[in-house]
Order: sequence, then C-alpha cells, then structure tokens
Amino acid sequence: MIQIIAGEKGKGKTKILIEKANTEVNTAKGSIVYLDKSNKHMYELSNKIRLINVRDYLIENQNEFIGFICGINSCDHDIEAIYFDSFLKIAFVNDENIEAIFKKLERISEQFQTDFIISISMNENQFPESVKKYITVSL
Repeated sequence: MIQIIAGEKGKGKTKILIEKANTEVNTAKGSIVYLDKSNKHMYELSNKIRLINVRDYLIENQNEFIGFICGINSCDHDIEAIYFDSFLKIAFVNDENIEAIFKKLERISEQFQTDFIISISMNENQFPESVKKYITVSL
C-alpha cells in the first residue's frame, strides 16, 4: 500500500508523517523505517523506528534510490512500513519520472508486503492522474 501526504512546503506534512510513524510503531508486528534527508527529526521519532539519512548513502538518481529501497527490504524481511520525508529530494523525483517511480514502488510494496507512507511537497492538482489515487492527505 502506498499513501501520500501532499501539500506545499511548510504546511505540516512532516509533523503528520512523524505522528503517524510514532503511532504505528506501537502496534506494529514488524519493523518501521523512516527515510529523510537529514537526522533532524531523530529525537521526535520513537527509538523503535529506524531513521536512515539517505544522503549518507551517496544516492545520485532515482534508479539508485529504488535499488536502495530494495536493499533495505532485502536486509530485513520484517519491515512493515517505510516512511519517506522530503521524497522529491531523497528519491530524485521530477515531472518526467514520477509515474515510473510510483509504478516501481507499487510493485515493491506488493512483492515485499511493505507499506510506503510518503510526504511530497506538491499540491494535489500538480500530481499526474495515475499517482493521485495514492493521496490520503492533502494540505
């Protein structure tokens, strides 16, 4: 399952994402992972959640990012959910590749039974039609 929290920068997407992760970890049977572009939110997240600073791994494009996600899943078969903050930056997403990235994420989610909860700094009307179906919160 993929869920998108959409809205312009500064609308509170990260706060919602962190609250959702902290709530889910209390009932999760598997692991919860939080991907971000820094360690800034380390102390806001439960210590049961694995925070990964994606910039530490020298990822340079969307294909490397997708490989990174597969690698995370291959190392821990108990991952229940992965939270993505600053998705456009950490995944190198742009107008040309957003649909392809979401097709791959959908396949990965189905294959590994991992939920993806994604914060994206875009208004709902900026998304391609094929991606709008994942939007669960629009700010």
